[in-house]
Amino acid sequence: MFPNKKIQSLIGHKIRVEMKGDKNILEGILTSADDYLNLYLTSTTEIVDGERKRVLGSVILRGNNIVMINPVN
Repeated sequence: MFPNKKIQSLIGHKIRVEMKGDKNILEGILTSADDYLNLYLTSTTEIVDGERKRVLGSVILRGNNIVMINPVN
């Protein structure tokens, strides 16, 4: 399955995204995604060392800064 199709199937679900850099992990509800895997998340929180640190709300993530995307059950 192509990554875009898989990501599109996750719209409306909670996902966890690992970003490049200092091991930034964000968790939120995937609202939309485009062909470049830019993501729009709502109800987003930042996770540091396994615990929730900050509530960020709505966030746009640039696709080339994303390392991994995982669905959250």
